[in-house]
Amino acid sequence: MFSYMDVAIKLVIGLICLVIFINMSGKGNLAPLSAADQIQNYVLGGIIGGVIYNPDITIMQFLIVLLIWSGLIITMRILKTKNSEVRKWIDGDPIVIVNKGRMIPKNFKKANLSVTDFATMLRMQDIYTIKDVSRAQVEQNGHLTVLKKDNERLGFILVAEGSIDYDMLDLMDKDEQWLVDVFRNMGIESKEDVFCAEYYKGSITVYTDDMEKQTSPVAVMRKTLFEADEPCFTTMQSLCDGWER
Repeated sequence: MFSYMDVAIKLVIGLICLVIFINMSGKGNLAPLSAADQIQNYVLGGIIGGVIYNPDITIMQFLIVLLIWSGLIITMRILKTKNSEVRKWIDGDPIVIVNKGRMIPKNFKKANLSVTDFATMLRMQDIYTIKDVSRAQVEQNGHLTVLKKDNERLGFILVAEGSIDYDMLDLMDKDEQWLVDVFRNMGIESKEDVFCAEYYKGSITVYTDDMEKQTSPVAVMRKTLFEADEPCFTTMQSLCDGWER
């Protein structure tokens, strides 16, 4: 028998579970960064919406279903954080469609993107000719990221949670051994110790896993990477002092 009280209780439970789920699983659900994030939102909304007006499903059954789904999602997120291969399998990789100014037709097909759609997406970013594009890739969420040939302000994530981005190294005409040597010069013996390494305007900034426990500032390589192999180091503190002045 239909009961407004049951509907009200289910609505309250659904709202509370949504808030808890988003806070526990991360803010990515508010702005999905991958197909997996989008699917999570669809399924969770379907569970709550489908159960609220179904009198045959009790409040206890509703809670159990929500707990099972939330457990699956949280487990998947933990696995993605701990294992880069699992993350790639679930979220996929960005698809590079233009590299070093050259279009890659097979990757256009892989991304299910036509040249006309690509040109439209470029115009939406105030780019009116493909000649201005040095690199373009379709991200996991379907958005297009473009690096213009005259753009020196874009940063490159070379390492994320211990995993090297070989596409970025290739764009810089560098290899893994070069990056390992840079880390060793910084006193970092293994790439697994690197939480994040970013190249920006001729310098590399490295954040290690135990950065919060470190008292010494993180080293920054300041010479232009494309012109010098020997890094020159300074500290975050000195950089901050320079900004204050």
